[in-house]
Amino acid sequence: MPPSIRLSAALLLALSSSAVAAERVDLLIRHANVVDVVDGKTRADRTIAVRGDRIVAIVDDAKAKRYQAGQTVEAQGKYAIPALWDMHVHFGGGDKLIEENKNLLPLYLAHGIAAVRDAAGDLSPSVFEWRDAIAAGRLDGPTIYTSGPKLEGYKSIWPGDIEVGNAAEISKALDRLQGWKVDFVKITDNTLSPELFLDALKQAHARGLRTSAHVPFTLTIDTVSAAGLSSIEHIDYAYKAGSPQEAEIGAMVARGEIDSREGWNRIQASFDEDTARAAYRRLAKRGTAVTPTLNGSFVTTYLDRDDHRGDAYLRYIGPGLQATYAWRVERAAKDDAAAIERRHQRYERSAAILPLLQSSGVAILAGTDAGFLNSFNYPGIGLHDELQRFVDNGLTPLQALQAATINGARFLGQERLHGRLAAGKAADIVLLDADPLRDIAATRRIDAFVLRGKVHDRKALDAMLEDVRKKVAAQTAP
Repeated sequence: MPPSIRLSAALLLALSSSAVAAERVDLLIRHANVVDVVDGKTRADRTIAVRGDRIVAIVDDAKAKRYQAGQTVEAQGKYAIPALWDMHVHFGGGDKLIEENKNLLPLYLAHGIAAVRDAAGDLSPSVFEWRDAIAAGRLDGPTIYTSGPKLEGYKSIWPGDIEVGNAAEISKALDRLQGWKVDFVKITDNTLSPELFLDALKQAHARGLRTSAHVPFTLTIDTVSAAGLSSIEHIDYAYKAGSPQEAEIGAMVARGEIDSREGWNRIQASFDEDTARAAYRRLAKRGTAVTPTLNGSFVTTYLDRDDHRGDAYLRYIGPGLQATYAWRVERAAKDDAAAIERRHQRYERSAAILPLLQSSGVAILAGTDAGFLNSFNYPGIGLHDELQRFVDNGLTPLQALQAATINGARFLGQERLHGRLAAGKAADIVLLDADPLRDIAATRRIDAFVLRGKVHDRKALDAMLEDVRKKVAAQTAP
């Protein structure tokens, strides 16, 4: 056989062997800059190989030939981050608004959000249905982690609660919640006594349940953390721990010597950074996280500067849900100049503790408080607003990203599969046009969203938004 023929045969054999050796995958994302939200490093020119709903490997793009894929996405230097998690949302407003609430689900997907933590409302039966349907692939939406109905005292102002008045009723309520396979327990303080609040925390903790709460003013943050509270919802409550007079002021409120408004004035007047750092280190040691929900407070605080009535995003919010915004707007409208200044100061002082929490080791969870009631705090885009608030108030872009990715997954015990991009993790990937470690606003510039291994390009994401807009328009039409 002539040498040239022998060479050609050898080359064909080598090519054939290479093709046989290539590993079959469903998706390759090539030439991506992969952001590791744990160490803050960006790995340039990487290929992400996906099979089913899992990442098989992340390799230098020069090694992409190891894989044969049914679909290839050319990232062309775009930035790959883990999908985002919104760790505080609400579905509610009454049974008449079930469909309007269900229409919010695509808004989360259109903004790169793979999971939400539902922190209670009055539509729990529907939320349970959506959770199960999404998990089974029958409904498109983010994975839902839910508390179900929250625990409250008798005659709470909040509809949909489980009302309890003694330890036995708390135990029965926890039985019900566990029967519904809730992911955590939400406890609030409208009419629930401080004593029963603590009992609910302790009972839930004894069962191994995560807990989330609004903290009664008369209890110290140290007390509830030591009792097993997993997450403090809203940064105001964490601020309270920075006063060396916290217990004394709380006792005065409990005795009726001052009201809670005056209590807050005294907390603010006595706030001490060293006291706060020491308290936050204790929270971190016990594993008590904080969900600041800054954006919702920001919107309400500054309604005097922006009434939001011209927000373009309102096109995606149903008329019934928009109507629930009125109560906060009307309440803010009653404030005189002095009251407006007080609310500005309270927001700014509370937001300023964010770096103290971070530097003390407290896990910060990015959650919006979006849904019904919370005026102009929008599902979907609201999480990007929240991340901007974090950076505006002293966190780095990396820390903000961690709050919306790995921290949420860890809190819910889902870090084995979620929260970062690595081999073996869930194929929930957001491709961005710009580097979020340089400018957190880059999280808004989504080119594509891979959810459970399925690619949604920019055209598909825009179609989700348009579909919601059309449904809202139909609901609004005379």
